[in-house]
Amino acid sequence: MVLGIALVLVLGAASWVTVALTTRDDGCPVTDVVHIAATPEVAGVVAETGEQVAAGQCFRFEVDRRDSAAVAQSLSTSDGTRRPDVWIPDSTVRLRETNTAGAADVPESGSSVASSPVVFALTEQAAKSLGWPGKQPSWPALLASSITMGMVDPSQDPVGISALLGAQKALPPGADPVAGSAAALRRLSPITLPGVDDLYARLPGAGGSKQSIGALPASEASVLNYNSRNSMVATGDQLVAAYPPKPVPSLDFPFAVLNNAGDAQRVAAAKLLRALQAPEAQQAFAAAGLRTPDGRTLISRPGDTHVTSPDQPLAAIPSDDDLTAALNQWAKVNLSSRARVLIDVSGSMNAVVPGSGGKTRMQLTADAAARALNLFKPTSELGAWIFSTNLDGDKDYREILPMSTISAQLAAGAPDRLRALKATPNGQTGLYDSVLAAYRTARREWQAGRLNLVIVMTDGRNEDSHGITREQLLAELAKLQDPRRPLPIIGIGLGTGVDPGELRAITAATGGHTFVASDPAKISDVFYGALAGLACATPSCS
Repeated sequence: MVLGIALVLVLGAASWVTVALTTRDDGCPVTDVVHIAATPEVAGVVAETGEQVAAGQCFRFEVDRRDSAAVAQSLSTSDGTRRPDVWIPDSTVRLRETNTAGAADVPESGSSVASSPVVFALTEQAAKSLGWPGKQPSWPALLASSITMGMVDPSQDPVGISALLGAQKALPPGADPVAGSAAALRRLSPITLPGVDDLYARLPGAGGSKQSIGALPASEASVLNYNSRNSMVATGDQLVAAYPPKPVPSLDFPFAVLNNAGDAQRVAAAKLLRALQAPEAQQAFAAAGLRTPDGRTLISRPGDTHVTSPDQPLAAIPSDDDLTAALNQWAKVNLSSRARVLIDVSGSMNAVVPGSGGKTRMQLTADAAARALNLFKPTSELGAWIFSTNLDGDKDYREILPMSTISAQLAAGAPDRLRALKATPNGQTGLYDSVLAAYRTARREWQAGRLNLVIVMTDGRNEDSHGITREQLLAELAKLQDPRRPLPIIGIGLGTGVDPGELRAITAATGGHTFVASDPAKISDVFYGALAGLACATPSCS
């Protein structure tokens, strides 16, 4: 069977397209199905290779072509989506992060079936300003130029991680490593979006209304795919790949058998893995714009100055500590946040605030929270809980906004949902239990590369006599501290009924701060003042 697959088809947009591969041997009933979730870059080759492997066997493969980030989210949150037996994401980093996020059945590594170097993709106009086609543009020259650059969020995409590490390695000899690294990160950060596809939409001619960019980090394979599509357009501008001066982690497409796979699935998966690493499948991967697992290219492209064919040295995936350190540094410069907000809806929030035109504390607080969404970068993530007493059975808290990016929250109408909040007429203030539950959740879901926060908005003191005590809360918060993974609580007290000392004790235990609006009519000013320095969109804001 011919394995050659058109590049545009193999590298097309991720979707929930299931390729069902059935055997043709009437004498052998298919009794075992191996479910495979594969990143779009490799899904086509995996599907056709799997069809060959399954021919005449008592098993078949079902391949879901699906974006790696979507699979990672599904596995780490157990959202009810069918769990695959095999996952082939774009990078080993995805496996490690998904495992760390709580998906214990996801191994931390797998056997690579292909690779693709991470490059900076430049428009032809941008590349010409750096001497192309006479010479291939370099990362140091790009970082020192005035070309408008886009960056993929390194806490969301392995391409961004490699670009982050590579930019730090591209400093000129003798440069102050601290100052130079900060300068490189600031150079990358102004236009930061969740994924590479979001950046492609910012290229000139993409039809968007927002600021265009001239360069973006991407995999070599996606550059080849973009150029293949654009070569069909008469005026299409192709992209030029700038390769890192020192090795950075490539996309390595690991073949990972999940721990929940059955024995029969494991046997079939092992056969498929061997076939994917064999010469015929490797040639098919090459036709799709990918390299071998050790970085070799099997297809030469003579005369094409947009990409280069020489073998690219591989770099090891950074350790968890090194990766966390790099992403923490990025977070300090980029200030992309991950915030869990607790909003008091106890009965006292129904009090009308003098001088507010008849508005209640609840209305003012909800409006301030709704408008504050715009203080965060679009790539920041936010989720919201309300709390009182017994809101969800015997729980004092309930989720109202699932954790999602600010851009997604705004698109889904989160401001209106916040403004529609109502106080619970007879509800008390279940502060301690709610804070501890939110903090434990935020600690469990802590993400490197973001400013992780818990924000508590309350007008009272703890009134839940059936819950934990203040001493128990502070003791538990102390146990949850990790200097390498900071998670401060920001407390915002409303009105004169709040106990500032109680709130300060809670926030101080986490390295956070307390802000009190004695006049609830001023809640917006206090809230904005508390968040502006944390969530501002540029490195220079304060």
